[in-house]
Amino acid sequence: MAPNTENVENPFGLQALWEQGGVVAHGTLIIMVILSLASWYIILTKAWDQRRLFKQYKEVEKGFWTAGNIRDGAAKLTGKDNAFRMMVEDGLRAAQHHEGRLTDQIPLHEWITASLYRTVDSISKRLNTGLSVLATTGSTAPFVGLFGTVWGIYNALIQISLAGQASLDKTAGPIGEALIMTAIGLFVAVPAVWGYNWLLGRNKDLIEKLRYFASDLHAYLVSGARVETGPLPTAGRAPAAAPAAAVTRK
Repeated sequence: MAPNTENVENPFGLQALWEQGGVVAHGTLIIMVILSLASWYIILTKAWDQRRLFKQYKEVEKGFWTAGNIRDGAAKLTGKDNAFRMMVEDGLRAAQHHEGRLTDQIPLHEWITASLYRTVDSISKRLNTGLSVLATTGSTAPFVGLFGTVWGIYNALIQISLAGQASLDKTAGPIGEALIMTAIGLFVAVPAVWGYNWLLGRNKDLIEKLRYFASDLHAYLVSGARVETGPLPTAGRAPAAAPAAAVTRK
């Protein structure tokens, strides 16, 4: 006897969810799809931006501080919108234009510090842009899915009430809708939370590197030397400083 190969439609699948769901189910599903696409877009684009900044930092350590002067070092920082080159240019601009009635009242080192850290804050803000979307998605997507679950159970109860009995053919669709909505909510939320924590940790590392560079650049612009970090000096010996060309002020 030949086996029965008749295809049985799955009442708990996504297709059944879309065909049997009403306006509320469709709206809930569309919202979660939008949240998921937005989360993955932010995760991928921010990861690319962070990769570019880490690469730029390696260029700084490799070529900038070994250059003959600060302008030659800045020329070695390649790439479009190089954050470290931007900091160098802002620092040079601040050092060369410390003049006027207002700025005369501010010491040069404070003027350069303010300029550099404004640049650091601007880059930090750009790095953190979009992370709030991941945080919002991670915290709300499970509840959006839960709303779909409650709505599906509510429809199942209505079907049972109209049919007068809890037959599977009347309740399978709404129950499947409820179960799938919960799973979709978790599917949207988990990558968003993971991506938020991962990107936030990498942002903190990058911002720390930016501040270290700003501190070294500040020392260079003010004193003409980069203060090297390392073991504490022994008694009677001063900490070593890397030689550097002094900044020529116009």
